[in-house]
Amino acid sequence: MIRVDLRSDTVTHPSPEMRKAMYEAELGDDVYGDDPTVNKLQDLAAERLGKEAGLFVSSGTQGNLVAVLAHAERGDEVLVGDQCHIMNNEAGGTMVLGSVILYPIKTDEFGFLDPDLIRAAVKPRDYHKPPTRLLTIENTHNASSGRALNAEQMKAMADAAHEKELSVHLDGARIFNAAVALGVPASDLTADVDSATFCLSKGLACPIGSILVGSKDFIEEADRWRKMLGSGMRQVGVVAAAGLVALDSMIDRMQEDHDSAKRFASRMAEMNGIGVDPEHIQTNIIRFDVPTHTGNQIAARMLEEGVLMNGGDSELRIVTHYGVSDHDYEFAVSALDRVMKEIV
Repeated sequence: MIRVDLRSDTVTHPSPEMRKAMYEAELGDDVYGDDPTVNKLQDLAAERLGKEAGLFVSSGTQGNLVAVLAHAERGDEVLVGDQCHIMNNEAGGTMVLGSVILYPIKTDEFGFLDPDLIRAAVKPRDYHKPPTRLLTIENTHNASSGRALNAEQMKAMADAAHEKELSVHLDGARIFNAAVALGVPASDLTADVDSATFCLSKGLACPIGSILVGSKDFIEEADRWRKMLGSGMRQVGVVAAAGLVALDSMIDRMQEDHDSAKRFASRMAEMNGIGVDPEHIQTNIIRFDVPTHTGNQIAARMLEEGVLMNGGDSELRIVTHYGVSDHDYEFAVSALDRVMKEIV
């Protein structure tokens, strides 16, 4: 029997308030632009992130895809971090469907891209080379254990790109986690980018969906790409209603997930065979090292103990989220301690 699922914050279930709002949602046809619940959510999301307009999309991956397609044309080059989600975890969609070239820039241990590296990566005007059009950045940074980049870091990266006449897109799947961790409005972290996505279905605990925000003209173009990808969703207000509840009640609650992750990591740091620095845990993601070739074995044993987590070779991940109690975390960390004593 599975008692605790720590694979991701995508496994959350909607709150009772969300379920009620979904049941009672006022509906229309979003392809015609007249679903009032979707329209309200898009407007609220844009306001929260300081942009003109928003677009409801099916997932963070789709949001990033339509953003890149709206910013760049076939044969253009897009600068990305070498550890970013767009490059490593989105099935190559921007390259396959957009025919754009992704050019990776070295990401530091905190998810930051050196502005000098950004400037140096922009190609000169030369018909031998693809024109560089876009920089994408990520906050929080998944591969860096959910580190949050502050407003000054965001501005430094965006300024470097804008100096070279590039647009800037933010993969902000967990941007509200970053805002809570840093104690600032999310709009402070998106002020210098041209577009941004955030996921409703992660720490905000909605069942489905993400939001893309940007200028009105940009969102109009992104909406065309969304339609082309087959995601004109009709009475989608039945899902969007959960997003309205989330933006009203789920953001401040994220601090609980961050505190849980810090406590969990502190316990893990005392276990034999685990490499983790609790001081590097800012949000709800714990990435930790285990002895080579033991990761899948550890995950399999944890499953037997009633705890779900993803496998791997020598690096594993735990994500804290809504719906997991302190007792559940204690159950999981105790199970992990037993498993590590067996295996290491």
